[in-house]
Amino acid sequence: MEKNLKSIIEGGNTLKVELLRYTKDGEKLIASAAKLCYSPVGIKEIEDELDERSIERFLNMLVDLGHESPIEHVNFTFGVEGVSRTLTHQLVRHRIASFSQQSQRYVKLDQFEYIMPPSIEEDEEAKKLFIESMEKDQEYYNKITDILFNKYYEKYLETGKMGEREARIKAEKKAIEDARYVFPNACETKIVFTMNARTLMNFFRLRTCERAQWEIRQLAIEMLKKVKAVYPNLFKNAGPSCLNGPCPEGAMTCGNIIKVREKFSNL
Repeated sequence: MEKNLKSIIEGGNTLKVELLRYTKDGEKLIASAAKLCYSPVGIKEIEDELDERSIERFLNMLVDLGHESPIEHVNFTFGVEGVSRTLTHQLVRHRIASFSQQSQRYVKLDQFEYIMPPSIEEDEEAKKLFIESMEKDQEYYNKITDILFNKYYEKYLETGKMGEREARIKAEKKAIEDARYVFPNACETKIVFTMNARTLMNFFRLRTCERAQWEIRQLAIEMLKKVKAVYPNLFKNAGPSCLNGPCPEGAMTCGNIIKVREKFSNL
């Protein structure tokens, strides 16, 4: 069967970030949980006393003080597409989170898409070599899948324990399970993940920094825009560490702290 030979996502231009779910009345929940620590009255009474103005005032105080434990009660679930396996290998290092990623073991990629870094896309020679390597990866994946499929298909039929349809389904799964090893880190993937607000704050501090890898930095900034739109008080100080103090990177600083602060003040 003839297959297409290339599918390119250049510089993450098709990055798609959706805020799928988030805790309802999250800022009120945080304020209630925080006030409970210092209140002699019950939770219901605390919640009844909180209006929009008092919630905003209390959230601002918590954020300014850096009192983060109450914000763990609020969760956010994102759906992300158009990113590379390079990015998700970094993303899953944020361990206080839940991840569900498209499986290369169960999903046969007759034509995989791939992410092309801007530095490669801008250089004609590098771009040519990159595309050629992606085409070869797809070609070899197809060939290895066919070889392994035929081997497993015949093996399953010979057992006499399954029909042609069942043997075909099982053989394809076994074939792509190992053929996927030829795919590169550039391979496009899709992922759904959930983080609480405190984990998100840490994620933003690390991944919106100018020294973060370009693709995950782009993702982090888009995520920050989404959560600030729904809970502006909670995330008013969110972003790289240099927004609220000196750059922690020492000799490795980007040296653009003024520009960075301007960028995030207008986010």
